[in-house]
Amino acid sequence: MFVSRSMTHNVITVTAETSVMKAHKIMAENRFRHLPVVDDSNHLIGMVTDRDIRSALPVKLFQNILSQNDVDRIAKLTIGEIMTRDPFTVSPTDTIQDVLLLLQEKVVGAFPVVDQQGVLMGIISVRDLLRAFTEVLGIGMPGSLLCIVAEEKVGQLKRIVDAITEENISFGSVLVARHWKPNKRVVIPYLLTSNIAGIKRKLKNLGFELLEPLDWNIDPFHPDAQED
Repeated sequence: MFVSRSMTHNVITVTAETSVMKAHKIMAENRFRHLPVVDDSNHLIGMVTDRDIRSALPVKLFQNILSQNDVDRIAKLTIGEIMTRDPFTVSPTDTIQDVLLLLQEKVVGAFPVVDQQGVLMGIISVRDLLRAFTEVLGIGMPGSLLCIVAEEKVGQLKRIVDAITEENISFGSVLVARHWKPNKRVVIPYLLTSNIAGIKRKLKNLGFELLEPLDWNIDPFHPDAQED
């Protein structure tokens, strides 16, 4: 899935000349944490976060004990003085997987999305990614999650899918992930039913190990990884 399909398109922006107090009000009213900063041609020139604004405003503002000098100084403070210039951006043609990895690497909560000319097209945040993955995984529909440990060899996924299909159970999605043990994989199907006792027994009879989904861990130093 591409960023263009998941990003927020109608983005509220500010300019470098926007006052910090006005930007603070925009964020508070819209419950935003990030505001792109653009020029008159809608080219991205910076990014400002709620943390930037909180750092720029004195604590006395929130305690309602400002002096007139404080008021005058804050009124003159602009976004251009506190924004992050030339922020890291993503393209509409990047995938949401790319963005997820970048969010982890850059430790930020959102990326502005720009075209090849640097024109702002949208913004993609952690919230947008969660919504996209919810749709991809089909977990917006009622169902149950299984966590099945399988050997890493051809045919294992087919055995699991066939076993579930034979029980006339529909899939919301299927993920295959790493396991802490070598030559093992974890198959995580989201099943569109709450009645999974029968299929769990069937899978165990076929020789598969089942984990509680919350117990799954890919950490090689996990205590259970030391059993072998």
